[in-house]
Amino acid sequence: MSTLTIDNISKRYGDKIALDSLKFDVHPGELFGFVGSNGAGKTTTMRITLGVLSADSGQVLLGGKPVDLDVRRTIGYMPEERGLYPKMKVGPQLAYLAELHGLSPSDAKSAVGTWTERLGISERLDDTVDALSLGNQQRVQLAAALVHDPAVLVLDEPFSGLDPVAVDVMSDVLREKASSGVPVIFSSHQLDLVQRLCDRVGIIAAGSMKAVGTVDELRGSGDAQLEVHAPNAQPGWADGIAGARAVSHIAGRTILSIAPGTDDQAILRAALATGPVHEFSFHKPSLSDLFREAVA
Repeated sequence: MSTLTIDNISKRYGDKIALDSLKFDVHPGELFGFVGSNGAGKTTTMRITLGVLSADSGQVLLGGKPVDLDVRRTIGYMPEERGLYPKMKVGPQLAYLAELHGLSPSDAKSAVGTWTERLGISERLDDTVDALSLGNQQRVQLAAALVHDPAVLVLDEPFSGLDPVAVDVMSDVLREKASSGVPVIFSSHQLDLVQRLCDRVGIIAAGSMKAVGTVDELRGSGDAQLEVHAPNAQPGWADGIAGARAVSHIAGRTILSIAPGTDDQAILRAALATGPVHEFSFHKPSLSDLFREAVA
């Protein structure tokens, strides 16, 4: 299996910079979560990876080779805007897409049976796509990305609109493909899911990569958070304490961002000065916290 490399990709639309020297790798057997706000550049990156768009500069490599037509045939792609033929039946459509990627008719039929069974849609082969629920359409779209046994998976918002059972099925499939050595990259706004599922995460904002690393690395790189429950404390009680910044204050429960080297005993004394303290505990920031900080 090969590494997918996004190598200093830039893209501009008139005066708008969509991507600014974006660079990262997705390694074989890795689940890479690609997160960012709407308009941050995620979909543009994926479309350039697939050759749907061209970059102004930089290149996309798979195993050190530029992504040309032959390489693109080995990529499984799931677009955010679903690309299925709504009036075509599920089985023939998936077989047709598999054959477009080079499978023989018999191999295509076998692959369709395997993946529709795996994704729980084997009873829908004779239904047209537009007769399916949105969740089942999503499963068919994933089957279309998998049916040709891709060397790399690129998925744009694959979990959007899925119920919890379908999320579990898709999560298991992505883990299964990664464990076979396939590099898997997917974008998602469900940061709790990304935090739980991914080996590494990249946070993009305004076309630039703001942070890349494992979840533990990213969570360890940010300021620690201190939760203080002092029922009588009023907003601003921690103002003036060096290295402490209030993130939120609700009903006497304050979340503080604590820079390295901050005197936590000074914070405790300030909290006790307001009255009783029921909780005083440190937490690592979540991926959601890091995301908010990166895109702020």
